[in-house]
Amino acid sequence: MRDDTVIEISNVWKIFGARPLDALRAIREEGLDKPQVLAKYNAVVGVADVSLSVNRGEIFCIMGLSGSGKSTLVRHFNRLLEPTDGKIEIEGTDVMGLGPKELQSFRNQKIGMVFQNFALMPHRSVLDNVAMPLEIRQVSKNDRMRQAAAILDIVELGAWGAKFAHELSGGMQQRVGLARALAANPDVLLMDEPFSALDPLIRRQLQDEFIRLSKILKKTTVFITHDLDEAVRIGDRIAIMRDGRLVQTGTAEEIVMNPADDYVADFVAGISRLKVVHAHAVMQPLEKYLAENGPVPADAPRVDGSETLSTLINLAIDTSAGILVEENGTDVGVITRADLLRTVIEGTEVS
Repeated sequence: MRDDTVIEISNVWKIFGARPLDALRAIREEGLDKPQVLAKYNAVVGVADVSLSVNRGEIFCIMGLSGSGKSTLVRHFNRLLEPTDGKIEIEGTDVMGLGPKELQSFRNQKIGMVFQNFALMPHRSVLDNVAMPLEIRQVSKNDRMRQAAAILDIVELGAWGAKFAHELSGGMQQRVGLARALAANPDVLLMDEPFSALDPLIRRQLQDEFIRLSKILKKTTVFITHDLDEAVRIGDRIAIMRDGRLVQTGTAEEIVMNPADDYVADFVAGISRLKVVHAHAVMQPLEKYLAENGPVPADAPRVDGSETLSTLINLAIDTSAGILVEENGTDVGVITRADLLRTVIEGTEVS
């Protein structure tokens, strides 16, 4: 495990059924696919040979359609589900090697989890709900209430501590759920479609709130979603799953510009490239451009390699010259109107 890697899972399988190990052996030795496993062993392959790593402070989105295995996978990280096979390491700890008491302590100390269902205790106040993980740790009442109040302030619910869950809106309840997960100061946050049950406007507001909190708290986060737009907004990297398998992992730009197969290409076909694609992915290398076209006009605009496609298009409206791309003060590439048009057209969903 690298120094900056917090989570590393290797060759994880989850097969549901009475004979999971027999089914796994048949998959490996006979090459059975998912329908054949179901027919022969009455077993369902939920996760199939998944390996991935998550870096410190990263928001790592795992996404896919319903039944793709994303929620099943994330429940293996803290062993809410036991894998059929594979290895799970978090902060250098072999999670599969933990006994019951060690596992309980590990979950309480290291991991916070936020579900789609808010799961707030109706008989407890908002403040008591947030303080509950600290109570489990046997933190003194004064200390846990102080820490819970501080977290409520961070999620902008400081004035609501004495209220009960039914007195809060859905969006506010989910912020309480997030505050509860953060109260114990875990190293890792696991978030399983936390905003998907909310109205679109509230959902977007909570996405913005989560992005703001992530910049402040820098928690390593695994975020499950079926919504590509949400993954693009929130994720530093995205993993796409299909039928229990990991199909592609990368930044939003890498996946949109270089889909691994037709499934991923179809998946990302409708996403706007304007905020996802950046100058370094569109440009021609400077030497290649100069060899084919000659010098770039002296008054050509310059942009950083991280500039978005949206900004590049606006620049191209006002200049017929190429746009110079620089990194660390050095010109490294050129973008022409043809480059921009090609990128936009390739990103257009054709019916």
